Amino acid sequence: MDVLTPKERWLAVMRREKPDRLPMDYWGTPEATQKLMRHLGCASEWDVFERLHIDRMLSVSPAYVGPVIEPGFDMYGCRHQDIYYSGGAYAECIFHPLAQYETIDEIERSYTWPTADWFDYSVIPEQIKGKEHYPIQGGGSEPFLIYKNLRGMEQAYIDLLTEPEFVAYCLDRMFDFCYENTTRIYEQLPGQVNFSYIAEDLGGQKNLLYSPQIIREVFVPRMKRMIELAHQSGVYAFFHSDGAIHEAIPDMIEAGIDVLNPLQWRCPGMSREALKHDFGDRVVLHGGVDNQYTLPFGNIDEVRAEVIQNIEILGQAGGYILAPCHNIQEISPPENIVAMYEAGYTYGQM
Repeated sequence: MDVLTPKERWLAVMRREKPDRLPMDYWGTPEATQKLMRHLGCASEWDVFERLHIDRMLSVSPAYVGPVIEPGFDMYGCRHQDIYYSGGAYAECIFHPLAQYETIDEIERSYTWPTADWFDYSVIPEQIKGKEHYPIQGGGSEPFLIYKNLRGMEQAYIDLLTEPEFVAYCLDRMFDFCYENTTRIYEQLPGQVNFSYIAEDLGGQKNLLYSPQIIREVFVPRMKRMIELAHQSGVYAFFHSDGAIHEAIPDMIEAGIDVLNPLQWRCPGMSREALKHDFGDRVVLHGGVDNQYTLPFGNIDEVRAEVIQNIEILGQAGGYILAPCHNIQEISPPENIVAMYEAGYTYGQM
């Protein structure tokens, strides 16, 4: 029987204390979540979390009250279209509003950047009512993901090499928004926000997406500003990056991250043993249940065996939160998902 609340369990791991059991988190697409709800006969995702003993983080955010946004667009002026695949859809950007500009002056004259004044933050306290016992996530940043939509994927990567001042200007504008947005979220829940997602995908399936120099010069200083804001408010910095990022992890730890996610251990250089040995005493490890083979294509026994391995390797001496190594996709059988959390609950008893 659980002794601690989900929030207490997470915070015990963050403080390197021994919780009553291993904390477990959930990441999944809406389609995968709906499929799991039907399988378990649950009326809501929170019923699923309680049924499977999942210590899900509760995310809070302000309400948009800014200028009217046309259907299909976002507040940055990017147009999105649902691209369907077997079992679901992802909204992909098909119009890039900054692709037409060549200079910073052109953007200053013709483009309007979103501001925190476009949001109503007073709605946030109501969002945690009844769920105060769950860990709370609010604020954070991931601006280069937005920059790729603003400029187009290919042009965004080219810009890093050919237009560094252009990139810096745009990122600074977006980081300024993230900083103010996060500050106002903290103000609405003083002392109650536990984590902020400070993310940027630095890795691909086989190696880094950027040179170490670009990561250190372009990304790290700006992300460090967000990390310091979190720490000043007693909030942990939850760092997310997909892929093969082993080479970049020391820089992110030096910048101050507290949690490393999602641990795609099938990527080169990302073995669980190496991650635990190299970084396990300096950062809490989050994720690690493979979402490329084990959950979608493995069987229940393989899922259970991997969870046990993760607990033995990543959870050795603490500092580990069990979760899938990214959003569970609809193709993953709900039986495998249930097996993951049942094994985590059974074998994660401390």
